[in-house]
Amino acid sequence: MNTIMRKSVLGIAGLAFAGGLAAGPLNHTDTTAPVEAATGITAVAVQADKPDTAKLIPHGVQGAQSRIDLTDEQVANTKAIIAATKKAGMDERAAVVSIATALQESKLENLGHLGDRNDHDSQGLFQQRPSSGWGTVEQITDPEYSTTAFLKGLKQVDRWQDMPLTEAAQTVQVSAYPDHYAQWEQQAADLVAEHWNS
Repeated sequence: MNTIMRKSVLGIAGLAFAGGLAAGPLNHTDTTAPVEAATGITAVAVQADKPDTAKLIPHGVQGAQSRIDLTDEQVANTKAIIAATKKAGMDERAAVVSIATALQESKLENLGHLGDRNDHDSQGLFQQRPSSGWGTVEQITDPEYSTTAFLKGLKQVDRWQDMPLTEAAQTVQVSAYPDHYAQWEQQAADLVAEHWNS
C-alpha cells in the first residue's frame, strides 16, 4: 500500500474511532438498572436548595388556580413574609398559607387606607383591622409585624397543618369569602420554592 493511501485509511479509521468516542455516551446503556432492580434502591437527584413540593402542597391544590405577575414590591413583600415565617420558627407550609392569604387579601401589596374602597378599617398585606385587635395601623402595615400576627393566629389553629389551605387561612382571617384562598395555593407554593433559600 502506498504511503498516501495508508495515511488516508489511517485518517479515516482515526475519525471513525474519535466519532465513536464522541457518540459513545449518547448510545450508553444504563448499567444501574440491574442494580436498582436487584436492590430496590433508586438513585434520585435532589436539588437541595428548593423545598420539597410535597411539604408545600401536602393536600394538593383545590379548584381552579389564579396567578398574577409580581412587581418588585410584591416580590419584596413575599420575601418579607418568608423571613418572618422563618423568624417565627415555622416551616415552608406556613409560608405557603401566609403568602396565599396575602395574595387573596391584597395581591401582596401593603395597602394603606383606601377611603371608600376600604373594607372597614382593613389594611396591610393581610387586610388586618386595628378595630379587631390586630394592632395599630403602623404595625399592621409593617410586613414583618403583620405576618407574625397572622402566624400567631395560625399557630392557635389546632392541626392547621392537616387542613386544606383555605380552611386554615379562613380560621385565622374569618373572611366573608372563605373559599377564595384556595385559588392562590400553587402560586404561593411556587414563590416559597423560589425564595425560601434566597
